[in-house]
Amino acid sequence: MFNNSVILLTGGTGSFGHAFTNIILKKYKPKKLIIFSRDEMKQWNMSKLYKDSRLRFFIGDVRDRDRLYRAFNGVDYVIHAAAAKIVPTAEYNPFEYVKTNVNGAMNVIDAALDNNVKKVIALSTDKASSPVNLYGATKLVSDKLFVDGNSSYSTKTIFSVVRYGNVVGSRGSVIPFFREIRDTGKIPITDKRMTRFFITVENAVELVLFAVKDSIGGEIYIKKIPSVKITELAKAIAPLAKQEIVGIRPGEKIHEQMIAKEEAPYSFEYKDYYKILPYINKWYQDKKRIKNGKKVEEDFTYSSNNNKEWISGKELTTWLKKN
Repeated sequence: MFNNSVILLTGGTGSFGHAFTNIILKKYKPKKLIIFSRDEMKQWNMSKLYKDSRLRFFIGDVRDRDRLYRAFNGVDYVIHAAAAKIVPTAEYNPFEYVKTNVNGAMNVIDAALDNNVKKVIALSTDKASSPVNLYGATKLVSDKLFVDGNSSYSTKTIFSVVRYGNVVGSRGSVIPFFREIRDTGKIPITDKRMTRFFITVENAVELVLFAVKDSIGGEIYIKKIPSVKITELAKAIAPLAKQEIVGIRPGEKIHEQMIAKEEAPYSFEYKDYYKILPYINKWYQDKKRIKNGKKVEEDFTYSSNNNKEWISGKELTTWLKKN
C-alpha cells in the first residue's frame, strides 16, 4: 500500500515519528514521506539524520486549517500523531489542549475529506477510555470525531484510531525520568498501587501499519501489551534508591484502562489485539469489520491492573536493558 504513495505524518519529529520514518524508508518505497510539525529545530535535526530525498518537511500546526489543506494536497495516507499530551499541564491549560487535540483533529478530518486522502489513522491513548483528566477527555472527543468522519459520504476517505499505553522511552515517559534521577538516591512514587501499560515504539508503529492495512472505517485498535507495577519499575531502574510516596498528580489515574466496561458490547478480541467497533450506523454488527473476531464478555474491561500479561523481576530488568 505504501509503495509509490505519499504519506504524511503529523507531529512527526517525536519518538514515534522517528521510529515510523525509519521503518517506512527501510521497508517500503514511498514516493514521499512528509513530516508535518511546528518544531523547526527538530525538523532540521531530523533532516540531517536521515538525508533521504523521499523525506520532506512541512512546518505547520494542526490548529492552522489553511496550512493543513496545503500540506494534504496529493497525500494518500495520513498518520495523525500530533497532540498536546502532558496530563498535569492540561489541567492548568485546558483550552490549549482543546485547540490542539479537538479543533486540530477536526481540521485534519476536514482536510483529509476535501483532499481525497485514502486513509487516516489517528493515534490515541489509554487515557481516552473513561477519562478523568482533561487530556483524556480531549482525546476521547478526538476519537469520536475520527470515527464519525466515516459517516461523510462525499468521499471515500477511511478514518480509524489506534489506542495504546505509555511508549517506552518517549518524551514524558516515567522510564527516562526515573533514569535521570536514580543517582539522587530517591525515586518519587505517586501511589504504591499504581500500574501502567507499556509498549515499545516499534510495537506502536507495527499497530499503526496493521491498522492502515486492516481498517474499513471507524475501528479503534488496541494492541495487547504488558502491565508493570510502578514500584517494581522503580526498583528495576534504581534498586538502591529509596522510594518516596508523593501523592497522585492532578488528573492522574492509579490504573490505566484501554477498554471500558461500557465499550465491551462493541469490542472484539483477536490473537494480538482488540478492536472496538462504533455503535453508530450499527457498525459493531458489520461482519466485514468484525472479520474473525471474538466478542468479549459482557462485563469485560482491559485495564493495567487486570491484565493477563505482566513484566516483573529479572524479566523486567532484561526488558529495560533492551529498551
